Amino acid sequence: MWSSRARGRRRHAPREPMIANEARTPAWAYPALWTLVGLAFAGQHYLTSAKVGAPVAWGTAIAGALVDWHLFGLLALPAARLARRFNLAGPQWRLRLVLHVLASAVFSLAWILLRSALAQLIVPLRGVEKPFGDVLRYVLVATFFFNILVYWVVVTGTHALAYQRHLRDRERRLLELESRLQSARLHALRMQLNPHFLFNALNGIGSLMYRDVDAADSMLVRLASMLRHSLDRSDEPVVPLRDELAFLDRYLDLEQMRFPGRLVVQRDIDPALLDQPVPNLILQPLVENAIKHGVEPLARPVTVIIRALTPSSGRLRMEVLDDGPGLAIAVAGEGRRERIGTSNTRRRIQQLHGTAGTFTLSNRDEGGACAAVEWPIRTAR
Repeated sequence: MWSSRARGRRRHAPREPMIANEARTPAWAYPALWTLVGLAFAGQHYLTSAKVGAPVAWGTAIAGALVDWHLFGLLALPAARLARRFNLAGPQWRLRLVLHVLASAVFSLAWILLRSALAQLIVPLRGVEKPFGDVLRYVLVATFFFNILVYWVVVTGTHALAYQRHLRDRERRLLELESRLQSARLHALRMQLNPHFLFNALNGIGSLMYRDVDAADSMLVRLASMLRHSLDRSDEPVVPLRDELAFLDRYLDLEQMRFPGRLVVQRDIDPALLDQPVPNLILQPLVENAIKHGVEPLARPVTVIIRALTPSSGRLRMEVLDDGPGLAIAVAGEGRRERIGTSNTRRRIQQLHGTAGTFTLSNRDEGGACAAVEWPIRTAR
């Protein structure tokens, strides 16, 4: 019985790497695993015994195999704990290897003692009754080296699971660091954008002071309201499109006070997109650029059109168009303030959406310029 069972164990030993204690598995999984292994070996023992002409009862085969493998499961718990504490990948691996060699012998002897005792009390070995000493010697000869093999399977499985957890934790930390880095970059870009906008707004108010003091005073009040609104949502990387448009309306009120009768604003917004998340302050730099290079150089009225549409399934596109002089004058006269607004927008789109997001600045066939941002709706969400 013991020799045939040992041969069967040698063939099935590779099942054991799963025995290491996995913290996230349910409590019943561990004993269930050893039960399944025991049933597999019971079936093998039953069939082998019948084949060699020495059949055993099915109940006897099951009882013996379950006792054998549940003992291994019990002893595997301290073995796995020892393997986690004295990992062979550590700096003193030679000393730890010696420790595990000694521990494997202790593991094997402990199993032999327990199994011999149970053979006397619960599940006797096949054959006539024998004294405890004879049973102990028999089990020692039949299973000592196989038990050592089981110990090393436990150690190997524990190391493999620990390495897998280490890789998962490392990947999680890298993703967290990447997320924090991206948030820090976006925050820096927003902090760069806010002083840029404030400087331009105060510069416009300063120029208006020489023409209309009351209008300049009204602009200061509106600017204070805008800044309060901006600070309230300064920590939000994305906001609903309706909120972005509400903030943009306040900004356009200021600009229409600066250019009375010269700035005409039109909207072409798909109502279904009003709740769509968009990057915070994504439209204001584009509108500011259109006013700077489309409205300021001309004495005639200039129309600025703000669009939000879905040109293709699953993508959001927002455009700021004007019928001003176009990009020829804009590029020739572009200064650092304009470069901050447009380059800031490009970098924010890249940070949020990677290659899936685009930012384009081009001339319109009918005259004027078009600034457009586009990205997948699923990415924005």
